[in-house]
Amino acid sequence: MGYGVLGGAVLQCSFGMTPSVLNVLPLSRVLSSMPLAAITDCVPMVNIMPFGMCSSISNPTVASATAAAFGVLTPMPCIPVIAGTWAPGSQTVLIGGKPALNQSCKLTCAYGGIIEIKSPGTTNIQVK
Repeated sequence: MGYGVLGGAVLQCSFGMTPSVLNVLPLSRVLSSMPLAAITDCVPMVNIMPFGMCSSISNPTVASATAAAFGVLTPMPCIPVIAGTWAPGSQTVLIGGKPALNQSCKLTCAYGGIIEIKSPGTTNIQVK
């Protein structure tokens, strides 16, 4: 059993250079100190903010900058491109009709990054 994830949770991408924060809009949501997240809270630049600089060679801007630097990996600013929703999500708790997000969920960026929840924002809401 893991903890539920609130707005303000700390996220990290495997190709990002800095952590980011999950933003959860309080639309038809369960609220504690912050809104509780669902697996659909994964919209880039709304829910998922950039992770500083991206070092994925699958990112076209990184690939272009690396080619211009004669093959020396050149990180470029992160603009998340999310490929799906958080997975796997809660099997028993629904938020706005969608499975709740728990701390073991992961999200995939189209450029190959795996986004993980480093700090769920709570230690008193358990979500199975």
